[in-house]
This record gives sequence, structure tokens and C-alpha cells, in this order.
Amino acid sequence: MKLGLRLAAVIVGGWLLVAIASSLWPPAAVTVSLPDILAPPGTDALLGRDDLGRSVLARLAAGARISLAVAAVVVTVTAVLGTALGLVAGFCGGVADSLLLRLTDVFLAFPGILLAIALAGVLGPGIGNVMIALSVVGWVGFARLARAQTLSVKQRDHVHVAHALGVTPLRIVLRHVLPL
Repeated sequence: MKLGLRLAAVIVGGWLLVAIASSLWPPAAVTVSLPDILAPPGTDALLGRDDLGRSVLARLAAGARISLAVAAVVVTVTAVLGTALGLVAGFCGGVADSLLLRLTDVFLAFPGILLAIALAGVLGPGIGNVMIALSVVGWVGFARLARAQTLSVKQRDHVHVAHALGVTPLRIVLRHVLPL
């Protein structure tokens, strides 16, 4: 394994361990301790304390847990939604393909993060609304990739043979196009 890949694996693994372990720690991330305001690092708070006396390390760990949850949900939703839309558009062609292309063009016309911020502002505060906003703007890349691959794979011989044998389009997509 290459050094860069090992380093990335160690960093992501450390982040995962901190995120998982933070749920086991006592709720120090939200415990206000006014006598400890802006205390320097010590044995009770390895990174010191913030302006409300909360442990900075505990707050970082709690943030890692939330970031991990948001990342997992957003990537899963965008991958499933984008892949499904791209498969349908690429395999069916015609109006479905044209509509998906126009819709992706609309989403690509605006910077994704700016659109997500605007959508989160409309939906209101909350982690759930942030997940929805990021998912709404994130599916485009998956859809374009799935559509392009579907257009390529549906021209292969094994797909034509399956169609000639009378296999349903849904089964062709799920068994012959999607796995590739």
C-alpha cells in the first residue's frame, strides 16, 4: 500500500475512532463551567476550555460524530438517488433522458454549496435540513456518471442478448447494467 493511502487511512480511522468514542464520553461538550472559562490545557481538558468553560476536545469529538453522521447520510442518499436517476435516464432514453439532462444543467448552473446554503436557509436550522439540502444538490454528479456508464453498457452484446431473450427492462438494468 502506498504511503499516501496509508496516511489517509490512518487519518480517517482516527476520525472514526474519535467519533465513535465521543458517544461513550460523559456530556462534557455541553456542560458549562463558568469558573473554567478560557482555562489553558490541563489534565481535565487536554485542549483547554472555551468561553463557556466547556472542554474543547469534547466539543471537537462531538462535532466529529455529527460530521460523520451527516457525511454518511448525504453520501448514501445522493449515491442512491443519483445512480437511480442516471440508470433510468440512460436506459430509457428519450424524454426521461432529456428531462434529466435539463435538470442537471439547472443544478450545475449554480455553485453547489451556494445552492445548499440557500436551501438550508429556506428549510430552517437543524442537522436534518442540512442533510436534505446537501442531498438535493449532491446527486447530480452521480446521475451524470451513472447515465454515461449506462449509455455505454447498454450497447454491449450481453444486454442485447438479454433483451432478445425477453428479459424485462428492470431485470436487465438490475442484473446486467448496474453491476458493471
